[in-house]
Amino acid sequence: MMPAARESLLDAACTALARRPWSAVRMVDVAAAAGVSRQTLYNEFGSKDGLARALVRREADGYLAGVDRALTGHSDPRDRLTATAEWTTSSARDNALVRAMLTGCWGERLPAPALSAVPSGSAVPAQRRADGPLPSPADFVALVRDRAVAVLAGPGVPRSDTAELARSCELVVRLALSCVAAPPADNGVADLVRGALHRQPVF
Repeated sequence: MMPAARESLLDAACTALARRPWSAVRMVDVAAAAGVSRQTLYNEFGSKDGLARALVRREADGYLAGVDRALTGHSDPRDRLTATAEWTTSSARDNALVRAMLTGCWGERLPAPALSAVPSGSAVPAQRRADGPLPSPADFVALVRDRAVAVLAGPGVPRSDTAELARSCELVVRLALSCVAAPPADNGVADLVRGALHRQPVF
């Protein structure tokens, strides 16, 4: 199957999920919405759980791609981390799957695939990847922290400074996640992050 067709099926599943609980989403309806046969859908994803895993994997990848954009969209390190925190909170607000992945709180309307890898006999590389381990909230903290450190540390930075930078980056990620759980007032995320970074020795 062409990647575009796979994306169309995932888009159709996402649209269906926005309208009804995952338990009520039918594979035949997803296939029809994407303009393919139900057999094609099963050939690509294997099962409804395989479709759920692929959907979660795609949303995780999309969130992390946004983190990468936020970290490279400014010159000042504080602005980069502030943008990352704002992206995290806006993504969680706008995307129920991202919110569930970041918080570990999967509501009854959402699929809740096991985070551990599942046996995969799929011939589709993208599906084999989706059948692998899915990131937990703690994994996301580490992934975003490590991405931030890689961008901000630069060559020749002493190991002690890199460790301090990692702590500051993790603080920002955890502040953002706290704002996902308890949203602050307008612009509150940026103010919290800038206030926290102002006290950090590496900044």
